[in-house]
Amino acid sequence: MNSRRSLTSATAATMSFLLYICTTVVVTNGELQRFIEPAKSDGSVSFITIGDWGRRGDFNQSKVAYQMGRVGEKIGLDFVVSTGDNFYDNGLFSEYDPNFKESFSNIYTAPSLQKQWYSVLGNHDYRGDSEAQLSSVLREIDRRWICLRSFVVDAELVEIFFVDTTPFVKEYYTEEDGHTYDWRAVPSRNSYVKSLLRDLQASLKRSKATWKIVVGHHAMRSIGHHGDTKELIEELLPVMKEYGVDLYMNGHDHCLEHISDEDSPIQFLTSGAGSKAWRGDVDPTTNNPKSVRFYYDGQGFMSARFTHTDAEIVFYNVFGEVLHKWVTSKQLLLSSV
Repeated sequence: MNSRRSLTSATAATMSFLLYICTTVVVTNGELQRFIEPAKSDGSVSFITIGDWGRRGDFNQSKVAYQMGRVGEKIGLDFVVSTGDNFYDNGLFSEYDPNFKESFSNIYTAPSLQKQWYSVLGNHDYRGDSEAQLSSVLREIDRRWICLRSFVVDAELVEIFFVDTTPFVKEYYTEEDGHTYDWRAVPSRNSYVKSLLRDLQASLKRSKATWKIVVGHHAMRSIGHHGDTKELIEELLPVMKEYGVDLYMNGHDHCLEHISDEDSPIQFLTSGAGSKAWRGDVDPTTNNPKSVRFYYDGQGFMSARFTHTDAEIVFYNVFGEVLHKWVTSKQLLLSSV
């Protein structure tokens, strides 16, 4: 009987591993690596976006996690998007850093959150061992964890293009911000960014998704503490406009924001309030152009739900209260037969 149970367990483990492998498609023709997330039977895709969170449950991280679990159950969560600065203050020191379990596995325990987490690196993650968060060892510790520098999540009607934005920021290559960064994988800033943008363009060009989303750590447009990231506006935004990207999601500023682009349909959505927030750090009334639809500098997160025709973005605070909701539609062009 024991041997049969062992065999069953081993078979289950093998099937689980094979299922993970089958959801991953490695693209070798200059495009970004892709992960497949099938849409639900009703044709919809739902996910939660959270950023700047890993503080061992402190600064209301645990409370935000609890509300994420409640909302995740309500919306039929398919996966979670992390916008970076996953572990404070300086990322992980190795793939065996206990901070991984203490800030991730032990915090996001709700049944609805036991889905794949797709994460990018933030500037704080680069201050530690940036390779550690990319290690397959972490997936052995917690199967939910997937973190790469840049990649694509293909959810059929939605494609999410994750971009490693930290190497774009020139200030990080100097001593101006007083921190040391792990640039082992980025020997040349210019060549790295150029290659990344080329691969992103190739991936965007082949996309036939109804909705295209780019995710990065740094804000492209923000009235928060850090403000706009000029390098992204100069180098990444033109690519997004050229290939019809609908939304840009980011963290970095510890707040929740919704800003509309002034000369394109792109919406800029900040969800960087997963734990420590800078409450009162910025007075939005002094810098609040008409393009700013929503700003909140407390803790919280964002949910997103997509169908072939509609998108719904909702921002929540630490109590799970809805702060802001934005709904938009796309007119499908149906060819006559």
